[in-house]
Amino acid sequence: MKRRTDLPVLLLHNVDSSWSPDEIEQTLREVSALESAIRQEGHPVVNVPVHDSNLKTILSLYDPDDYVVLNWCEDLPGLAHSDALVAHTLETLRFSYTGSPPSVLALSWDKPRVKRLLKKHRVPTPRWKVYTTSKIKDWKEFPAIVKPAGEHCSIGVDKGAVVLGEDELRARVAYVLEAFHQAALVEDFIDGREFHISVLGDKKVTMLPPAEMDFAAFNDVRDRLCTFDSKFTPGSDHYKEIRLQLPAELTDSEYISLEKTASSAYSVLGCRDYARIDIRLRNGVFYVLDINPNADISYETSIVCAAEVAGYSYGAMLSYLINLAARRHPRFGNLCAPETNRRANGEAV
Repeated sequence: MKRRTDLPVLLLHNVDSSWSPDEIEQTLREVSALESAIRQEGHPVVNVPVHDSNLKTILSLYDPDDYVVLNWCEDLPGLAHSDALVAHTLETLRFSYTGSPPSVLALSWDKPRVKRLLKKHRVPTPRWKVYTTSKIKDWKEFPAIVKPAGEHCSIGVDKGAVVLGEDELRARVAYVLEAFHQAALVEDFIDGREFHISVLGDKKVTMLPPAEMDFAAFNDVRDRLCTFDSKFTPGSDHYKEIRLQLPAELTDSEYISLEKTASSAYSVLGCRDYARIDIRLRNGVFYVLDINPNADISYETSIVCAAEVAGYSYGAMLSYLINLAARRHPRFGNLCAPETNRRANGEAV
């Protein structure tokens, strides 16, 4: 795709007053890095912070015909799990924006429904069941992992999430039901290599170099997983000891199989522009654990690191996403179309 670097961008992001001062400061640093990287590519940028849930009023100041929205608004302040509402509002107001549509964002929160969809399309995913009671008699496969059925970011996942027997299973399911007020998803725990796979693209998709999470520092099976602490608690054992290997060492056949699984999962869910897919390998089979169509694209995340290994600067990766969204724009769309389409329309390229 031939990239335009003059496209005007609205950088949409949320800042919640309920966050701690450190969290707000960190977010603003990340926003500053996003804005700087986009500007360095040549894009004019308007920084649009979202401090409350009235997104329509905030966006009323801008003409959707004049901008592409880089959507980094993960939630509306005060409204949990509202990323789909953000995308729906952008569509209602006719803005062209980066990332997946609202239906996909909403679906991604429903882990059992995602797993049923993967199974329907024969994309491997660990065996699972959903429980709304801790009175469990029909699960016999251990080790198992217990998660809230409707969360992202490893919320509710710690060392105790991996259970080795029926008593532990019942106790952990009871914990999830009480702590998160939602069903518990129980899965076969795939004690194997874990990969975080970044995929870019809309109609045509590209797998970036695979990132492997190295659990070699841990002997206990309960520790060999990416927990909430591993992502968000500096100083914790999982944060310090889990190593990132990028690119992962894979044979040619493993790479081909992993690419097929990741691309299939991306397409089955209906992801658009970018996503991160968590996958584990056991006995030659790559199992999809989770699909995040609204993956974090701040500067230290695995998707950005993978893009750098593939030869994209931070700004170039963001500009690529902006250009994908511009294809759907009423004014910019034809200018950002693939060259083959533009030749078919008789345009010079």
